[in-house]
Amino acid sequence: FCFHRLPQRASEARTQQSGSRCCECTVAASKCPGPVSLGRSARPRTVPVPGVGAMTVKATRMMRAKGSGRGSAVRPPVTCVPARALRRPRAPPARAAASKDQGEETGGMTYAGAGVNIDAGNELVRRIQAMDPSGGIGGFGGLFPLPPLDGAAKDRPDAQQQYLVAGTDGVGTKLKLAFDMDSHGTIGVDLVAMSVNDIITLGARPLFFLDYFATSRLDVDQAEAVVAGIVRGCRESSCVLLGGETAEMPGFYGEGEYDLSGFAVGLVRGDKVINGKRDIQRGDVLVGLPSSGVHSNGFSLARKVLERSGLSLDAPFPKDFGDATTEGKTVGQVLLEPTRLYVDALTAVHYSGQAKVKGAVHVTGGGFQDNIPRVLPQGLGASVRRGSWDVLPVFHWMQSVGRIEEEEMYRTFNMGVGFIMVMSPEDAQVALDRCQDATIIGEVVDKEGVTFH
Repeated sequence: FCFHRLPQRASEARTQQSGSRCCECTVAASKCPGPVSLGRSARPRTVPVPGVGAMTVKATRMMRAKGSGRGSAVRPPVTCVPARALRRPRAPPARAAASKDQGEETGGMTYAGAGVNIDAGNELVRRIQAMDPSGGIGGFGGLFPLPPLDGAAKDRPDAQQQYLVAGTDGVGTKLKLAFDMDSHGTIGVDLVAMSVNDIITLGARPLFFLDYFATSRLDVDQAEAVVAGIVRGCRESSCVLLGGETAEMPGFYGEGEYDLSGFAVGLVRGDKVINGKRDIQRGDVLVGLPSSGVHSNGFSLARKVLERSGLSLDAPFPKDFGDATTEGKTVGQVLLEPTRLYVDALTAVHYSGQAKVKGAVHVTGGGFQDNIPRVLPQGLGASVRRGSWDVLPVFHWMQSVGRIEEEEMYRTFNMGVGFIMVMSPEDAQVALDRCQDATIIGEVVDKEGVTFH
């Protein structure tokens, strides 16, 4: 059977789960990314997993009507460290309206004015943290210790303990641009990158990825293009697309629209876990890796800027702000540039045997101010040197058109730095040698928070 067995009706979804019937494949065999079968009847297959060896996996993709329910899993009696990262909270209507009015009075656009209230999202995470007895919510990914398979393994040292690392995310309102441009081939790369870039901050090697695709009316060609992007993202991350779910929910989404969620799982050994709260010290340096563009956050504000500019998505990117990276591209192409994957860069440094990555930051929603402190010990902060890297043209353009304050830009966008490794000054040279585009952008200081100079 083909991976993309996409039944059109809920009745077929129920039949598919029982494994008693199949439909014809909707994707040409030459384009099919891998074998899969009917729900629980999937045949196991063996795949090579970097750093782990051969593993037998069972892939599955289900399509079901909402309300059909999910099975519950029983957890083994072990402690896990969860993660929670709320990147695109919806602002309460009253506060959003007030922020928008204030922004219009001053002429400067804000993320809150565009409808996203980061402070409200942080408050929700704080409340959820209060509910969690482990106290581990707030990181980029969640660690789950693999239980010992035999009695002797219970005595193994902590360094040999293996952990599953999991993360989940979406692509936010960048999807709106994909709809407007009718361009769906790279949005799947964004989906993979947003979760995979999170779990590698803990030192994990990605193992597999799952996706969720929901729409009101299934357009098979459109869905194929989206999943092809997911397949590409998985290949570039050296992980397996293990399966997912396609949900057709009439009347729930606008015509031609869909929503995506992704779930990544990786593996890390105890001695390779990156734990900034434990290891980072004053005087360590921030090694920044360039972003490819806006990546997949801040698009509620970016779309407002586009609206104010009066430019269409197919208009040439303004030459006054452009450089070699934007030459010959439209505004839409620059904004839709897929999120960069940092798996190879992190692996080349962290698993080199020559350097230690003490902390790692995926610069997403919340920008520098909210993401860097997530990996720092209490009492420490970061001093970032402006001008130590190239801010991409798209950010200069958005700041100018939207008259956005500098602080707002750095709290909303990645500003050209998509990933940060915190290292000792001595080890940082290894990162600069192995990642040719890496730059030292700042250092760890005694004062909490993020300051710029």
